[in-house]
Amino acid sequence: MDSVQLNTIEVNPQGVNPQNIQQVNRHKNSAVTNPVAQKTEVKEYRPASYSSAVTIRTHLATKDEKKKYKELMEELVEPRYKRKLEYALKSGKLLKNNSNDKSTVLDNLYKIIKEERDPGLNKNAILEECLDILANPYVITQTCEDIPKEYQKPVIGLITNLDTNPQKILETKWELDNMHTGTCPAASIEFDLATKHTAEFFRLVEGLTSPKHEVTKRIKLDSLSENTLDAVWLLNKFKTPWKKEGFESATVLLKPDENAIIRARIQNNHRDKGERSMIDVLMQSTFMQLGSQQTYNSLTDKRAPNDWTQDDGGLIEFEKTFVESVIEDKNTTSVIYQNVDDQGRLSGYTKDFKTIKKELLATLKAGHNINIGYTWPDPHNENRLAGHEITIVSYKVKPDGEGVFICQDSDDDKAEPIEMSEKELLPKIHHAGIPEEIAAKDFDYEESWKVTLDEYNKNKEINKK
Repeated sequence: MDSVQLNTIEVNPQGVNPQNIQQVNRHKNSAVTNPVAQKTEVKEYRPASYSSAVTIRTHLATKDEKKKYKELMEELVEPRYKRKLEYALKSGKLLKNNSNDKSTVLDNLYKIIKEERDPGLNKNAILEECLDILANPYVITQTCEDIPKEYQKPVIGLITNLDTNPQKILETKWELDNMHTGTCPAASIEFDLATKHTAEFFRLVEGLTSPKHEVTKRIKLDSLSENTLDAVWLLNKFKTPWKKEGFESATVLLKPDENAIIRARIQNNHRDKGERSMIDVLMQSTFMQLGSQQTYNSLTDKRAPNDWTQDDGGLIEFEKTFVESVIEDKNTTSVIYQNVDDQGRLSGYTKDFKTIKKELLATLKAGHNINIGYTWPDPHNENRLAGHEITIVSYKVKPDGEGVFICQDSDDDKAEPIEMSEKELLPKIHHAGIPEEIAAKDFDYEESWKVTLDEYNKNKEINKK
C-alpha cells in the first residue's frame, strides 16, 4: 500500500526556521477554550479487568529474547526505568504477542531502539514512555500540550496559511494558548488497546514513531459488518486507505494527520508534567484521522464536518465505534441508551437501568473494557446535553451493597482509576461500545451504522421539504 506523503516542518531544540513552513489547505476552525489541567503522579495500579486470553509468560525462553532484553536494559540509564522493564517481564506483559503480526511487546520495544526513528523523536525517550504505559496505563491522557514561544510563529503560520492579518494571528495565538483537546474517544480507545491488546499497542507505537509514521493492519471484514459489501462501503465512506485480502479480510493503512508529528517533536523536548506524551499525540491523531474521514488537524484539534455531524470537534459515537472496530478488529456496536430530543435535551431511555447494568456486566465478564459516552445538562448552553468519553474497566460491590464502576478518564487530572457509583453513572450513559452478541440479546438488534445512516437520510429528506 502506497505511503501518504507528509507536509512537515522541522522542529528541533534550537528553534525553527519559519521558511521551512509549507502552506497547506485547511477548513475554518473555532477555538476550544476549556482550561488545561495538570496531571499528578501516582503509584502503579493494575485494574481488576486486566485480563487477557493470551498465554502469560514471565521468563525469557530463547537466546533471541534474552539478547533483546539485555540490550534494552543497557539502553536504560535511570534505575526506575530498569525496574519498569523488569516489572513488564515479571507481570507477563513484555512477552505478550497479541498483535496483528504476532510480534511481542519485547520485539517492538527492541525495534524502537534498533531501527530508525523519526529524526525529531529520541528513541530512548520513546522507550521510556512505553515503559511508563506498561507500568501504569492510566498515564494515558488527552491533556493538550502547550506550544513553546520559540515554535509559536511557525505553528501559527501553518494554521493561518501564512496570513499576515494581525487580528487573525492574535486570535490563533489565543486559541493555541487556551486549547483543550476533544480527543477523549481516541484516548479511550488508546487506553483500551494498551490494556487489552498490549502487543498490538506497541506495534502501533513502533510504526507511528518510525520515519514513515504509519502502520498497516489486517482486519476481518465482519468486524465492521456482517455483510461484506456493507463493510467495504464503510471503509470507503470513511476514506480509509485499504486493500482487500481474499473474501474475508482487508489491510488498512493507519496514519496520523500531517501535523501530528510537529506536536510529537515538540513533546520530545518540551513535555510538561501532565501533558500528552509523544505516543499519546501520535496515537490519538491516528484514531481521529480514521474516524473523521481523514480530516483531522492536530494543530487546531479540529476535524471537518461530514454527512454524520456538523460539528468540527471530537468524534461522534458512530465514528468512535468504527475506529474501535478497526483498531481492535472486533465487531463492536454502539448501543444508545438515552433518547435526546431535537433541542439536545434528554427525553428518556431506550432501556431500563437494570438491563443497561446487565449488558455492561456481561461485557466486563467477557473480558472487555467498555468505552462509554456519558452526558450531563450544560447550564451554560440552556441545559442542552454535553458529553465526555471514558472507559469502564471493572465493577465492584462495596460492603454497604453499593455497586461501583471502576473507570479510566483521560481528562480527570489523575493517572489512576476513578470510581463512579452505578446510581450516579447509569442514568448518564448515552452510549456504550459492547460486543454485538451481547447487544443482540435484549432487543431486535440492528447494526449502529445502519441506524445512523437511516437517521441521516430521514433528516436529509425533511430538510429538502
